[in-house]
Amino acid sequence: MVLSCTDVRKTFGANVVLDGLTLDVGEHEVVALIGASGSGKSTLLRCVNLLAEIDDGVIRLDGADITDPRVDPDSVRQKIGLVFQSYNLFPHMTVLDNITLAPVRVHKRSAAAAREQAMEWLNRVGLADKSGSYPDKLSGGQQQRVAIVRALVNSPRLLLLDEVTSALDPELVGEVLTMIRDLKGEGMTMVLATHEMGFARQVADRVAFLDKGRVLEQGPPEQVLGDPVEARTRQFLARIIEAGRL
Repeated sequence: MVLSCTDVRKTFGANVVLDGLTLDVGEHEVVALIGASGSGKSTLLRCVNLLAEIDDGVIRLDGADITDPRVDPDSVRQKIGLVFQSYNLFPHMTVLDNITLAPVRVHKRSAAAAREQAMEWLNRVGLADKSGSYPDKLSGGQQQRVAIVRALVNSPRLLLLDEVTSALDPELVGEVLTMIRDLKGEGMTMVLATHEMGFARQVADRVAFLDKGRVLEQGPPEQVLGDPVEARTRQFLARIIEAGRL
């Protein structure tokens, strides 16, 4: 397994956000996390990237316990890309500088090599002509694609995507989803938290429905989204359908 989460528990004060959650992600697999707000999707991704410390359980990357207190979080984050819904690009830096910052500063690559790789990615996603632009000159969809490229230039073992389309206007969602679909075609291992049920159906190998900090149901998209076993899953999807989002 690339990622293995076993009995993971995370609390914020008296609020239990992850309650013994267990989830495995295999090589080249795309797993979509769905569930109501507060079900633990974003918290799980932050725990996997060691931005939040778990209270109990174990998270393993390629079999190694990354939640061991002796593990250097920065060394783990070099292997895991995390893309947020809010882009988090540095506004005072050009697109190219945003993308090459970590490869040069953290991974100690030469500036020339980092720029070459960044331009290769920008060309692939149709943004090579924006390399010298600042984030505020880009559309939301373009900014989000830059944020994904920034995660990809570090050649991550695992890519985590946290509601990457939720801040976008509807007409800009498609260009980001196309990019993610292309990454799946190239074999990238991904875990994505999403409210885009149609996209989860198209791109995910497996859908995991989170409820109250646990994986209540998981399986192929057509089963979980089309014929769920659990009553709570059916209730959640009924609301999604009512809102016109499936």
